[in-house]
Amino acid sequence: MDRARASADRWVAGRYRRLQVIHQEDNLVSWSGEDAETDRPCLVQRIELAEHLGARGAREAAERVVEAHRRVGALCPSGVATVIDAMVEDGSLWVVTEWVRGTPLSELLLERGRLDRPRAARIGLGVLDVLEAAHEAGVTHGELSPGQVFVQDGDRVVLTGFGTAGTGSRPRLTAPSYAAPEQVRGEVPGPAADLWALGAILHATARGRPPASERSGPGGFDRPRPSVWPGAWGRAVRRTLRPDPRDRPDHETVRATLRRVAIGDGPGPSTTRSRAHDPCARAIPADGRRGGRAMLAGTALAAGTVTVVVLATAHGLPRSDGPAAPLPPRSSAPASPEVPGTPGPDSAAPSPGAESSPGVPAGFRTYTAREGFSVALPEGWRRIDTRRVSDLAYRIVFGTRGDPRTLAVTHSTRVGPDPVAVWRDDVEPGLMSASGYDRLGEIRATTHQGRRAADMEWLAEVDGSRFRTFGRGFLIGEGRGFSLRFTAPAGDWREPANEGALATFLRTFREPGGGPR
Repeated sequence: MDRARASADRWVAGRYRRLQVIHQEDNLVSWSGEDAETDRPCLVQRIELAEHLGARGAREAAERVVEAHRRVGALCPSGVATVIDAMVEDGSLWVVTEWVRGTPLSELLLERGRLDRPRAARIGLGVLDVLEAAHEAGVTHGELSPGQVFVQDGDRVVLTGFGTAGTGSRPRLTAPSYAAPEQVRGEVPGPAADLWALGAILHATARGRPPASERSGPGGFDRPRPSVWPGAWGRAVRRTLRPDPRDRPDHETVRATLRRVAIGDGPGPSTTRSRAHDPCARAIPADGRRGGRAMLAGTALAAGTVTVVVLATAHGLPRSDGPAAPLPPRSSAPASPEVPGTPGPDSAAPSPGAESSPGVPAGFRTYTAREGFSVALPEGWRRIDTRRVSDLAYRIVFGTRGDPRTLAVTHSTRVGPDPVAVWRDDVEPGLMSASGYDRLGEIRATTHQGRRAADMEWLAEVDGSRFRTFGRGFLIGEGRGFSLRFTAPAGDWREPANEGALATFLRTFREPGGGPR
């Protein structure tokens, strides 16, 4: 390559030469390129940034892209483009990755107009696998569009564009037609927004255009009608395009539906996840499960209450929430906005003196959440999912890869005065639809650190495995309440490690501003 013969405006950082535009959409252009230092091909992408972002904000945006790709790539190495460099020049964010073999899905749709359903389902399954790994890593894509999906031989996929969501004042920088309704309203996107974007991509593969092109008004769009979108394919599209993010399905539900489409309409994946075609296969243990981690399936408001009830589960861990509540005031300190599935700037290291604090056994450390509560967690555990119900409630799930156990902490401001009645009337009706649900014994009135409380235990079955959950809900005054929920395989419930973990959670949990009572 002769550097002297290249036009100056086609170089980025004096190192990367842009050769040919391979994709273009609102605020995003992708080129094939060459790395002058290594003489290797590369992918160069330019994303326009908000003018007011400033030098510091632009630098942080570049750093965020590198970190997001690193985190997702650690779980899904062949499904994410490897970032070589990220920098800001002339008001644009430039991201350089290793060359991605394949064709942007946007270009396939331009050439062919539409894809047959089995092929679209296979591509959708690949995208879903990468998104699920991202959400497990605490990363929301937030900018997903056909231009960020590269389709390779065998319909394998590679995704680009992680880490750019939320840069600047807009919730979305590129491809606004694939923005979820909550992004159109100006809200910070979470994992549910990525599932909406996946549904919009599936819509585009079948109709040749995203659903946003059929918007009926600001922030709205014409919902796909069952008469136009029948069968499993229609269900996959309609469910992911539900306007309320709380009503969208979880990863596993979408995966099961897409598998039926791929299998029923033509050659496709088997009913068991195919490691040969899974972009995240190297990150999955031999048993085929992603470490037993739970991604909460979805939430609904119990009639007459704001109690959060989990209606389904993913990755084999039954889940439901009882007493729940609104967000405490956010700190005025600078911090990345927290969204569902994204860890906030919590205390990742042990709190000062935690190692010698009374009640914190060896192998545990005190975790202090930005919401203000604290609890001692096993070493290696971290926040793996966050869900919010408007300003009414939040739920945070803790766990770690390779450990099927989880702890869910839920906080709400509007719970009834009787903790037993909350479990019985608000929570249990939602649990009864879970496969193999069986309450163990009676709901027991008790106290928790001097507060009115109630305990409930139950079994549920997922994919042939039985799990047991212990839940304690307690009131903290002024209509507010917390619930702590520990879930583990039923066959291991009496293991000393599980009994010790549950006892430690109950003993060390401190509400915001609370100390030992």
